[in-house]
Order: sequence, then C-alpha cells, then structure tokens
Amino acid sequence: MTQHRSRLLAESSLLERLTLLHVSILLIATTWGFGGNALWLRPILAWWGTVGVLITLSAALGPKEAGISLRPLVTIWPFLLFNALALLALATPSFREIHFGTDPVYLPLEVPSWRPSAALPGKSRDALWLYDALYVSCFNIALVFRRRTIVRTLLMVAMFNGLALAAFGTVQKLSGSTGLYFGLVKIKQPYFFSSFIYHNHWSAFAVMMAAVCLAVAWRFARHPSPRGFAHTPGLAAILAAFLIATTVPLSGSRSGSVLMAALLIAAFFHWIARLVRQRRRDHTSPVLPIAGAVLAMVLAGGAVWLIAGEMITARFHLTQQQVATMRAAGTIGSRVNLYRDTWHMAKDRPWFGWGMASYEYVFTLYNSQQPNPADHLPIFYSQAHNDWLQSLAEHGVIGTVLLGLCGLVPLAGLRRPQLTSPIFQYLIAGCSIILFYAWMEFPFGNTAVVLCWWLCYFCAVRYAQLHPVDSPTKD
Repeated sequence: MTQHRSRLLAESSLLERLTLLHVSILLIATTWGFGGNALWLRPILAWWGTVGVLITLSAALGPKEAGISLRPLVTIWPFLLFNALALLALATPSFREIHFGTDPVYLPLEVPSWRPSAALPGKSRDALWLYDALYVSCFNIALVFRRRTIVRTLLMVAMFNGLALAAFGTVQKLSGSTGLYFGLVKIKQPYFFSSFIYHNHWSAFAVMMAAVCLAVAWRFARHPSPRGFAHTPGLAAILAAFLIATTVPLSGSRSGSVLMAALLIAAFFHWIARLVRQRRRDHTSPVLPIAGAVLAMVLAGGAVWLIAGEMITARFHLTQQQVATMRAAGTIGSRVNLYRDTWHMAKDRPWFGWGMASYEYVFTLYNSQQPNPADHLPIFYSQAHNDWLQSLAEHGVIGTVLLGLCGLVPLAGLRRPQLTSPIFQYLIAGCSIILFYAWMEFPFGNTAVVLCWWLCYFCAVRYAQLHPVDSPTKD
C-alpha cells in the first residue's frame, strides 16, 4: 500500500505537488499560529496564501497537463462577483476615524443604504485579502488535483496535523498551563485549547478533523490491504478521531461537545448498518460484533470521562447556574438582545451590508446591552456570536447569497453515483455541522476554521468529481 502510494505520488505532476505542499504549509502555519487569529500573523498568511493565485494562473494559462480540467473555473463566478461587490464598497467609506491622543474614535458618515460601502475600507481590504488567499489556495485542490491519491494524501496531512494539535493541547491542559504554549503566551480568558485562543473555535476545528479521520477510516475499511485493516492508516484514523473528539469536552466547549457527539453517534450507526448488511449477505449473525462495538463505545466513554470528567462536571455546574440566573431574571440570556441588535444593524443596510470586517465598529451604534451591574463596565461585542446574522449585517442579502453560492455551485455539477463515497459524505457532513454551528456561535471568526472548511469542502468536491459516473463506486 505504501509503495503504491509512493509510486502514484511520484507520477503526479509538478503542479499537483506544489499545490499539495502549498496548502499543507498554509494549514500547518495557520493552525499552529494561534488558529490564525494573531493580528501580526494574518498578513504573513495572506501573503503565503496569495502564492495560490500563481498556481491558479499556471493551471489556467500554462500548458495543459493531462488530467487537469479547467471546468472548475466555471464555478468560481459567485466568488468573483462577491469580490467585485467588496472592492466596489471600498470606494465609499461609511465611517471616519479621528484620534483623541492615541485612542481612535469612529464617526458615522451619511451614505445611502442602497450604496455598497465599507465602514473602514482599510480593515475591509485586509479581511478580503486574507479570505481570498484562503479560498483560492483551497480552490486549487479542485482545479489542479487529478488523482484521488493526492486528495487522500492532503487529508492525511490534515489528520496527523490535527492529531498533533490535539495531543499538544491535551498535555498542555492536563499540566495546568495558564496560557498558550505552556504559558509562554498569556491570554485574558481561561478557555483556550492547544494553539487556539477560544475553545469554541477549537471545537469547530476538531469536529472537521474528526470528520476527516472518519472519512479516511471508512475508505480503508472498504478497501483494506491484503494484511488486513489493522495494517492500513485506517486504524490510526480511528485512534486519531477518538483523541481529537476527547479534546472537545476537555476544552470546556459545551456546544462543541454536543456536535462532536452527534457526529460520532451518526458514524457509529452508519457502521452498524453496514455491518448488518454485510452479515446478512454472509448469512451470519451481527450480534457478537455489535456487542463488541457497544462495549468499545462504553470503554471509550469511560476514557473520555477519566480525561475530561473534571471539566465536564465544572461546565455542567456552570450551565445550571446560568439557567437559574435566567429563570430568576425572567429572560433567556443576553444572546437574544445581541441577535436582535444585530438584526437591526442588518436591516438598516439590507442589500449590501456595512462592509467586510465592519461589525465590531458599527455595532456600537446598535448595542443596547446595559453595563454589568457588578462593575458598571460597558459590554462590547466584536462578533455577533451568529455568523449568519453577522454575514447579513456585513455583506447584506446579496453578499450573503453570493457566499452561499460559492459553496453550492460546485456541487451542482455532481451526479448521484459521485456522491456515494464515504470520503465525500463525511467531509460534507463535517462542513454542514459547522454551518449549523454558525447559527449559535462564530466559528468562521477563526482563520483556521475558514481554511479547514474550504479545504474539506474542495477535497470532497474533487474526490467526487474524480469518480466516473458510469463505474461502480470505488474509493
């Protein structure tokens, strides 16, 4: 198996290998560099991601290599239209920055609500540059890769990178570290994990990496080596999925733990259904292997409790306290007010929004939250804690629809036989879970999550495209 993989990689084109190397370096640098959310790191990531544009131009304008199709370029039109609107908005600032000493103050300007504008064009330009660099780098997967082996190799890179981050984060957490990188970097809030500043961002990343692990495991379960499944990367993928899943409750992410549990339970029943069908074909009873699998799940749950039980208990008690506080106050928390205020912000510029990366500056005009009675300090929000609402506020209906079409248009050309691969299904499932999570949190406020979402998405699309529609399903 290893020799076969090495031979196929050696036969891959130079452009494929460059794309694989480029995306792999971008992934590793982003995930290990504070999840890509360090302000000083973002320009570096944007510059490195911009190298992907050269790869795109080489594939589109250079000598056409065998197996490389330019058809994916047809699907990029929503991305180009979104960029056109974002660039048009840069010409019309809707805020003016003035300084009192060293403190900046942002004053709103009169701009018609129907005109595309950017609250602070410089902030919008930098955010658009980084987003484009991530998107184009991952789009090259669909444009350049011509062998499924290369797609699986990139998924293996993502899997082992996620496993390394999970192991690092686990040791860091269990050692009682009070900051990132074993205390070398101090941060204000305690809920960090691994190299990620915010635990809910880690949980979104972990869910996608668990989906990658399950996709790899299923591929090798359906096509094991002559020496058996245990001698394939599939076994390592299962172990990696377990360790990565364990880190979510260990990080203290309650919502992420629920989503991870849903993914693993769905995968378990998927395996049970496949086992029952196979046993029926072989006229043997599935009871014994199912009982063994249930026992393994119970033991795995015990191991999770052993590692993360203290954090799970602490977060459960916190949840009880928050529910009691909400009942006493007769409300369901400040999120409702936050979402209502964000909706008011979106309604004032419904078509094109306030501009990319404008939320934290514009929302101060709409924030109705009262100061904390304990310390009388004002409450600020830099994110809406709902990426869908924030997208409406920043990009308007038109921009949000174009972002959605970026993820829908490439799927439109796929045929039903191409959608049957577990690799496609698990990667799309991971992406779909994060889209659902974005209704209650802001996973796309993290650079690494944005990168991994597009990486998983285009790996799924390309893997499906490389499956001939007139042949039996093979992975």
